Amino acid sequence: MVDLSARDLSARKYEFILLGATGYTGKLCAEHISTSLPTNLKWAVAGRSYERLSAVIEDLKSFNPNRAQPEIEVTTLSLDDLRKLARKTRLILNTVGPYHLYSSPVIQACAENVTHYLDVTGETPWVHEMIQKYHEVAKANGAIIIPEIGLESSPSDLLTWSLTTLIKERLSVGTKEVVAAVHEVKSQPSGGTLATATGILNHYSLSEFITASAPWALSPLKGPKPSETVPLTTRLLGVRNVQHLGTLTTSIGAGPNVAIVQRTWGLLGGSEAYGPRFQYHEYMRVKNSLAGVIIHGAIGLMFMALIIPPVRWFVQYVAHNIYAPGQGASKEMTAKESFELRAVAEADENVPSPRKAMGKFRYDGGIYYLTGIFLAEAAMVLLRDDNLIQNLEGGILTPAMLGQPFIDRLRSAGVTIESRIMPEQ
Repeated sequence: MVDLSARDLSARKYEFILLGATGYTGKLCAEHISTSLPTNLKWAVAGRSYERLSAVIEDLKSFNPNRAQPEIEVTTLSLDDLRKLARKTRLILNTVGPYHLYSSPVIQACAENVTHYLDVTGETPWVHEMIQKYHEVAKANGAIIIPEIGLESSPSDLLTWSLTTLIKERLSVGTKEVVAAVHEVKSQPSGGTLATATGILNHYSLSEFITASAPWALSPLKGPKPSETVPLTTRLLGVRNVQHLGTLTTSIGAGPNVAIVQRTWGLLGGSEAYGPRFQYHEYMRVKNSLAGVIIHGAIGLMFMALIIPPVRWFVQYVAHNIYAPGQGASKEMTAKESFELRAVAEADENVPSPRKAMGKFRYDGGIYYLTGIFLAEAAMVLLRDDNLIQNLEGGILTPAMLGQPFIDRLRSAGVTIESRIMPEQ
């Protein structure tokens, strides 16, 4: 148990520290903080190099020269240094990836010292490991730890929460299924994303992957039995046609999102919030069924190929030569980027045509800048919304646990999040 003196968060030097501020995503997050968050924030940037951190601050002055600039905290990623860092702040925003290589001690330090924590990983086996090791520690100490608050998995988690909440409030029933689909994505991966995608298979065994990827593996409660709404052809060929969403196929990014949505279901009490038969499925939109079958097969072959070490090493070499970790596309290139997720939720009604709700999450602009928005705006919810924080127990939580306050802040930052009950047919 933590020393009781550590619980006085108001006495800490900083409101938050941005760890990894010299990386690609870290710089974009710092930019959003400087241009959009209150000027009276007490914050710092942290990393291993004072010179590189100083350069980041010089760049920030061009965005808002009149505001007070962040302080600098030089730190290594040793547990002792991270414990000292955690005791200086109420919250750490962590952009140091690959997370499975570098960030386990960050979560440990925060969980032990009542320091809230946010990151933008999409590494499900690592999140599973962190839950097993530190959820109970963080819960006992009151530390709120939220991984995957970036593109994985805020859009999926928030849209599902919004739709199930709407159905419960307007129709007074639970939700049987939410089907989500990536309707549009225009983006280029950063060096850090590529390094993570190719490196995580070197860190975890196949059995660990299977365990972490099993249905409801991240949920604290046993999930409902698999839904019968998924057609056999979808299971075999990967293609599903859903009214209002179109022709869908396997999405390479669905796994982390499904796991987080299922964890939210469990954290909110399972059947009490979303419903006792709730299921979540995520796909990507394609032009036709043939394209869907081809993409589904290609993704399967790619994963099987990456299990073979020489293939994985070759892909890592190629990825490193596209963008090294810490690098990414230029602002000119990201200006035309966009992301849109659509979802249809079906009410849990024993009638031939259950009522439905439709939702949309959309952002026009740099996708990695959006990641910075997620981090910064979630930080403001944790720092400013006392009522919400009082109702949250500590532990390893999910983006949707920040609820409507998080959605409202994202909307104010230029994100479109919509949900509506559809007309009965």
